[in-house]
Amino acid sequence: MGILPWDERPIERHYSVSTPTTLTAAEAAAREGDFTVVDVRSPGEFAGGHLPGAHNIPLDRVKEAADTLRAAAERAPLLIVCASGARSANACAQLASLGIAAAGLEGGTGAWAAAGNPLERPAGARPVWPMDRQVRLVAGSLVLIGFLAGLAWPPAHWLSGAIGAGLVFSGVTNTCGMAAVLGRLPYNRGAAGCPTFDETRRRLAA
Repeated sequence: MGILPWDERPIERHYSVSTPTTLTAAEAAAREGDFTVVDVRSPGEFAGGHLPGAHNIPLDRVKEAADTLRAAAERAPLLIVCASGARSANACAQLASLGIAAAGLEGGTGAWAAAGNPLERPAGARPVWPMDRQVRLVAGSLVLIGFLAGLAWPPAHWLSGAIGAGLVFSGVTNTCGMAAVLGRLPYNRGAAGCPTFDETRRRLAA
C-alpha cells in the first residue's frame, strides 16, 4: 500500500500544515492513544506533571528536533502541549513553517488536569514554577526595583518603562523574550528523573 496524501489518512485527516488544529482536553482524552504527545515546556515544568506518555522538547529546541518530529508525525499525529496553550501555539506555527502538521491542546496541562485527567510525575523530580509565574515574578521585581531606585536616582525609572514595553511587545507578538532567557537557567534546563533532550529524541525516533 502506498503512502496516502496527508488529508486522506484516517487518523490524520483533521490536521492541516497551514492551519494548525487545537483540541479541547475532552477531545484529546477521547483519542489519547492516537497521538504522539510533545510537551514544549521547560524540563523543570515538565517534571511538575505532564500528560501520560508525553515527550519533552522545549520550545526553544523545537526546530532543532524538527527531523525527529517530522518522522514521528509520519507515524502518528502530533499533539503539542504546554502550560496554557500559548507556547504550544507557537510550536505548532514553527512546525507548520517546516511543513510538519501538529495540533495544540487548548488550555494546556492546566485544562487537562482541571478536566480530571491524570498527570504523570517522574519519581524524585523536583518541579519548578510554571514559566508564566516565573516571568511575572521577575518582571514584577524589576519594575518594583526600577520604581524604588528611581526615587533616589530618577533615570532608574527607565528600567520600569523598559520592562513595561517588553510586556506590551510580548502580548502583541505572543512571544516572550524573558521566558526564553529564564528557560535557559540551570533549574529549568534539567530535572531529576526526566530524560535529556537527546534521550527524548531517541525515544521519539524509536
